[in-house]
Amino acid sequence: MKALAFDVGGTKIFSAIINEKGEIISEIEKNKTPKNLQEIKDLFKSIIKNYENDVDKIAFSTAGATNNAHTGVIGSTGNLVEGYSSINFISLSKKPVYVENDANCAAWAEHIIGASKGMPNSVMITLGTGVGGGIIINNKILKGKSGAAGEMHFKMRTDKHRKCTCGAFDCFEAYASGTGLKKTAEEITNNPNVTTYDVIDGLKTNDKLMTKCFNQWQDDILNGLIGLANIFDPDCIVLSGSMAEFTDTDYLEKNINKEIITTPTKVLKATTGNYAGMIGAALLALGED
Repeated sequence: MKALAFDVGGTKIFSAIINEKGEIISEIEKNKTPKNLQEIKDLFKSIIKNYENDVDKIAFSTAGATNNAHTGVIGSTGNLVEGYSSINFISLSKKPVYVENDANCAAWAEHIIGASKGMPNSVMITLGTGVGGGIIINNKILKGKSGAAGEMHFKMRTDKHRKCTCGAFDCFEAYASGTGLKKTAEEITNNPNVTTYDVIDGLKTNDKLMTKCFNQWQDDILNGLIGLANIFDPDCIVLSGSMAEFTDTDYLEKNINKEIITTPTKVLKATTGNYAGMIGAALLALGED
């Protein structure tokens, strides 16, 4: 069986045909994300029309929370077009259509063919400009009552120190993201122009101030992961995303296991790569009865 899978983000939309083993078996098509609702629907329809007869299902990995029926988006994000959550995904194709949140899809890809393969319980954290999360319990994605579970916006402090993209203050995302690293570096260096690149470059050259910035950021991640490990008691925590490559998983694993009251967990880096969302969406769609 094969699925035409999409990965829908705020700036780019990827699509490809993927088989039930999670293998990409076509060229990967890349398009800029349209800024107009009708244009994004037209783009979906055009791609589906080209490949619909060659696949069994259509699978969407998308930014935003998705419903538990896997038919649509219930909460869009600010970087997608206005009205995105109104799209009737099922109507886009004569083939069955499956829709799931991108972080959940990536977590599923890791669960089936990646770092957490063979582990029934895992938490995946995507560290990028923001922070995404996918939680798998007893071999099933934790969706919650509406489908929006796994959002990484729990409090790290209570003094309204740092505003998050969600509008609240002091969320995990506001500290653990790439944006959070920049904010931490600004506070430590008292330099509003410092960048994440400055921190990473300084880390590589053993610059003391940049290393201090990085260590504070990594310890903020550590504190969040301790809480997640205590709540979900996972076999492992998987770190993905552009910022994850700089983290020290040995350090994180050692210190998490020093503090948690649950059984020891592992901290691993994701292995399914940049197209994990598409792969996970296809595996989920093709595995559905």
